[in-house]
Amino acid sequence: MDYRILVASPLGRVVEPAFAKVFPQATIAVAVDEEAVRRHIMDNVRFDVVLTDLVWNRPELALELGFDGLDVLRTMHDADRVAPVILAAQGHSMEREHLEEAQRLPEVAAVYQKSTGIEPLITAVRTVAHGQRQAMAAATTGPRPLCELFEGRRGTTAARLAGAIASGRAIDLASLADVAGVGINTANKVTNHYLGPIIRERAEHDPLLPITLPVVARWCGLHMRYIVSWCRRHDNADVVHPYG
Repeated sequence: MDYRILVASPLGRVVEPAFAKVFPQATIAVAVDEEAVRRHIMDNVRFDVVLTDLVWNRPELALELGFDGLDVLRTMHDADRVAPVILAAQGHSMEREHLEEAQRLPEVAAVYQKSTGIEPLITAVRTVAHGQRQAMAAATTGPRPLCELFEGRRGTTAARLAGAIASGRAIDLASLADVAGVGINTANKVTNHYLGPIIRERAEHDPLLPITLPVVARWCGLHMRYIVSWCRRHDNADVVHPYG
């Protein structure tokens, strides 16, 4: 079949030969960085399938905090080139928040676990290219995902405060207020009104211990990749500069 396939991954060249062999009539575009992703999506007709890493982990290209699979989806929306997406995941806990958000998006047609080898990926490409979706594992019961907790006015403020801390730019309440673009009174409420309740709801701190600024800082560090990604993709890139 003459599929149009975009492989958006720092390691895209690794799977390109296998795709070319299995789909000899397909047009296969490979994008190994953000610039190439934007160029292929903006300058071409809609792809039949987009395969992208959920989290990009090529440190020498400085991609880990600056670009990920959810950015690929946003680029497609910005270009009005939305296509069915297969997200390639490693299966580690770092991807949890990214995956929780991705599974809510209608264009995500499949999630491929890299540890399963190439054959399930080929099957997923065929399935998605024919306009079908692969069954995805149901979200495990647990706390509300961060993408939901960051919604609304209060949620957005919480995300901006978290982004200022996670990006390393806020070192005290004064700098937190400055970087997040909020008043000092708002910054003072980071532990008891904005991020503290989120940490409590998600049961990510000992319920018998108080929520202090070091607790908040540690939590932001644990969720750094998703917090930075969320801010970057939701028009709050100023908070997480230079990663935005």
